[in-house]
Amino acid sequence: MARDLHTQRRRADQGELHPPSLAQNPHNIAGPLAHALDTLRGVTEPLICVIEDEEVIARAVAARLRAEGFAVELAHDGHDGIALCERVRPDLVVLDLMLPGLDGLEVCRRIQRDRPVPVLMLTARGEESDLLVGLAVGADDYMTKPFSPRELVARVRALLRRVERRPAPPGDALRLGGLEIDPAARLVRLEGEIVHLTPTEFDLLALLAGRPGAVFSREQLLADVWGWRDGSGQRTVDSHVRGLRRKLGSDLVRTVHGVGYALESPA
Repeated sequence: MARDLHTQRRRADQGELHPPSLAQNPHNIAGPLAHALDTLRGVTEPLICVIEDEEVIARAVAARLRAEGFAVELAHDGHDGIALCERVRPDLVVLDLMLPGLDGLEVCRRIQRDRPVPVLMLTARGEESDLLVGLAVGADDYMTKPFSPRELVARVRALLRRVERRPAPPGDALRLGGLEIDPAARLVRLEGEIVHLTPTEFDLLALLAGRPGAVFSREQLLADVWGWRDGSGQRTVDSHVRGLRRKLGSDLVRTVHGVGYALESPA
């Protein structure tokens, strides 16, 4: 079985996850072995919901994640995806942007409404405006199709590592003018009113607020907040900064052109 699993991973890594190549021979990736792995898993393994209407891609993503030791549940439209997340309470959601019924943006809003959960959004090329909205409504990361199975797994693991690091030691709330950040409760107040941030927005704000006025490069923010060390995904940083400015005020985070960002320290 171990040899078959290794072969399955190797074959998946030779191509990208997109409909033309997978449709030719989807059994190279999605087969009975992936489903059999579910019976061998312990209850502590991370559970991932994959919400994707293209069944070939959904099966391939699920098979790759199962081959890496994750438990996976599938849904193929927005309504079923929301119901699935409410029922199983996943550790992470892989969510397609373009879904029948409810699109990925509305699905993201609804699954984040009562219980924040990391969301990795999948999108086709040429949908950048919708993608930025997706990050604004709670998605933590995105990938464009076609994508590498290895990169998908790396992004999933990075998001889960960030969740593991999130519980903060008890400590006093940080106050910067009218802004109050409570790391232990993961709450943010502006002029006494609670501001609802996504998990990633909170992590980004907490890092910047820990050193008011200090300039953080995009690469540094990607490494410290997202756990990425290769410098890719800098648009993700920019999108989340826009989210903070929209919720907390346009003057809070200062852009240092050609370098990165800094949190303005109130006078």
